[in-house]
Amino acid sequence: MKAHKFGVISVIDLQAKMREKGVEFNKPCRIYEVCNPQQAKRVLEKEMAIATVLPCRIAVYEEAGRVTLTTLLPTQTLGLFNIPDLSAEAQDVENEILAMIAEAAR
Repeated sequence: MKAHKFGVISVIDLQAKMREKGVEFNKPCRIYEVCNPQQAKRVLEKEMAIATVLPCRIAVYEEAGRVTLTTLLPTQTLGLFNIPDLSAEAQDVENEILAMIAEAAR
């Protein structure tokens, strides 16, 4: 992560969190909230409403005997805000997140 200038803000154990709330959920899933603070600062300075989709999240779970890593693509997420001059930042963040996922999958 550090090579990509991202850090882990928190890890949510979804199964444990649901159990805390009295809900039995039998599928282990961890959600990693990750952030590149410099990129986050740039986009938030342009539009504070983007805070609703930050930090970026990567879900890790097992399905059909295989571990899956997945995320919402920043180009699509930031595209919801209709701010064309954020497309370069969104693409940069997306490239880094997909690279981190690819590295973790090895």
